Amino acid sequence: MEHGDHSPTRSTAPAVDTDLPRWDLDSLFPGVDSPELANATDRLVAAIAKLADRLGVVISSDEAPGPAFDELIGQLDAILEQYGPIEAYLYGKVTADTTDEAAQSRLSAIEERTIALQQIGPRLNAWIGEIDDARLRTGSRLADAYDDFIVVARRRAAHQLSPAEEDLLAELGPSSGGAWSRLHQDVSSQILVSVPDADGSPGEPLPISAVRNLAFDPDRSVRERAWTAELAAWRANAVPLAAAMNGIKGHVNTTSRHRGYPSPLDEGLASNRLDRPTLDALVAAAEDAFPLFHRYLRAKARLLGIERLAWFDLFAPVTPSMSAVPDDRWSYGNSTAFIQHHFAGFSDKLAGLAGRAFREGWIDAGPRPGKVGGAYCMPFVGEQSRILSNFTPSYNGMGTLAHELGHAYHNFVQHGEPATRRGSPMVVAETASTFCETIIRQAGLREADGDDRLIILESFLSDTTQIVLDILSRFRFESTVFDQRTSRQLSADELCSLMLDAQRSTYGDGLDPERLHPYAWASKPHYYSTQSFYNYPYLFGQLFGIGLYAEYTASPGIFHDRYDELLRRTGQADPADLATAFGVDIRDQAFWRRGLATLEADIESFVAAVEERSPPVAAAN
Repeated sequence: MEHGDHSPTRSTAPAVDTDLPRWDLDSLFPGVDSPELANATDRLVAAIAKLADRLGVVISSDEAPGPAFDELIGQLDAILEQYGPIEAYLYGKVTADTTDEAAQSRLSAIEERTIALQQIGPRLNAWIGEIDDARLRTGSRLADAYDDFIVVARRRAAHQLSPAEEDLLAELGPSSGGAWSRLHQDVSSQILVSVPDADGSPGEPLPISAVRNLAFDPDRSVRERAWTAELAAWRANAVPLAAAMNGIKGHVNTTSRHRGYPSPLDEGLASNRLDRPTLDALVAAAEDAFPLFHRYLRAKARLLGIERLAWFDLFAPVTPSMSAVPDDRWSYGNSTAFIQHHFAGFSDKLAGLAGRAFREGWIDAGPRPGKVGGAYCMPFVGEQSRILSNFTPSYNGMGTLAHELGHAYHNFVQHGEPATRRGSPMVVAETASTFCETIIRQAGLREADGDDRLIILESFLSDTTQIVLDILSRFRFESTVFDQRTSRQLSADELCSLMLDAQRSTYGDGLDPERLHPYAWASKPHYYSTQSFYNYPYLFGQLFGIGLYAEYTASPGIFHDRYDELLRRTGQADPADLATAFGVDIRDQAFWRRGLATLEADIESFVAAVEERSPPVAAAN
């Protein structure tokens, strides 16, 4: 499933979900305690046990590997088709309401009961890795079609531990890496924060996601009070969150080392099917562009009439209309209509998918206590996906919704492929989502003028600054934490210090170095996963998606089928090979610089608009 990590959506007041739609999960199962879910789980567990037994027989026998491969892969595909909807249903229940103890219990039980499935993957990889390729393909009907699956299995086999050790790691997963991840999710999602009023009186306790939305308030004093209250809330919860950070990073360091990877980053690159030259080219091009984004941040400060932005000014509205509550241009209804209309300008297929999502209860739209922050999309059943967001009425909120619908379209295009050949490495998982955001942004810019155009341009640059500067600060932070965690645990204060160092190294003179976000490590869920370095893939996805949009505008007549084919194959080919189909070399900095050049044009437009307005600059307060 795709876990979004977008900035908080724009709002003048902390919104709590009242009228916004909630998704339909119970069309799949009528409840977490229902006999239907229990029976589906029992059938899944029985199928996993059957496959495990059969794999054990195959491994220990001399039977022909070709027909055995066909049988095993067929059973595995069927199991994954059963498992996906069960996991999605329970994960959706838990993330929409982390206080739902029954759903938490069922999800935990599923993880425990399906440990054998986690053990099957390494065993199957090891078996494939030991068999001569020609012998494996003899007598197999599926090997040629599953060629990429076989290649990846052999790569993974080269880094696996013994079968007994891999089994133990899988069995320990829910109570090691998985437990630390759940601790962070439960603690962070249930924090309530009181933002003091202007007179110092305590405000109403709010979900921390709603407090983060105050970063978009037009009143700087409100933004600063919210930022101060948010930092205090993270500080009050820093001990368990630091324990979770140390636990998850220690877990990954240990497993990566034992599997023979030079570092967790190398393991992450392998899971993304990237090599170091590609990452180095991407990061170097982005680092060269830092001064461009610093220029944007300085221009925004000038537009706001302040000497230098603080962290709490990053998402500040630059015109009054960006946060005017009576103006419903970006209400949920208007936003969905805008999205569907302009998706239709790209293709009827994309617009039809969005229409289904809006009509058929695919979306849980608004923020509320107990609901996780951010946004994500996950495959659900058949062609369907489910989207969680924390929508507030704004252009930014609409853009996030379009982004998640891009993930849903990606899932839709891959429907019909065998389960083992669907999905995507993280780096290309953001391709369709970024592309859909670009469709909406370009449509908005075509139709807008004056303040409206500035709103859209600033919203895009604000998000893109996060993806270039903030993502690379997270990348640098995580690299340092992994390095230092090899020798000892890190205190919450040390994590804050490392976070500030990383932010200063990327934001430079674009932000006040004394008013940053030392607890960003506590607020970002992607640090708390055994899938490490869930940061640079956003940078890759943003620039790759922008590059594909440029291909679309250059050759719209021949683009659609090639685009759908690329999305269909993201689980079946290395990103470099997918890019080659569009004549792109992702190991060449020139490709990434071309994408960044389009951003430079947007920054120049923004700076020019600011210079026309030329507000007086007040002393920083």
